[in-house]
Amino acid sequence: MVKVIWTEFAIDDLKSIHAFISKDSKSYADKFIGKIISKVDQLEKFPKSGRIVPELEIETIRELIEGNYRIVYKINQDYVGIVRVHHSSRQLLAD
Repeated sequence: MVKVIWTEFAIDDLKSIHAFISKDSKSYADKFIGKIISKVDQLEKFPKSGRIVPELEIETIRELIEGNYRIVYKINQDYVGIVRVHHSSRQLLAD
């Protein structure tokens, strides 16, 4: 198993997503963030389970999809780093 590490950018993304969804429903926001975290947890056992990010085409930079969000991560030798949690309507490389 590999360790999963969240970057500050990814943590801030989660907070922003939660705040946005909470405007309509705090309970749905809590559930949705829980889904994202559960999806990321699978990377401990299956770090290559996500697809290669199409815009980058780099083997070690991959993404998982949850709803309309792209969970972008980088596979390192000893850990997986969650880089961003990005809405799919936004350009990934614009950040």
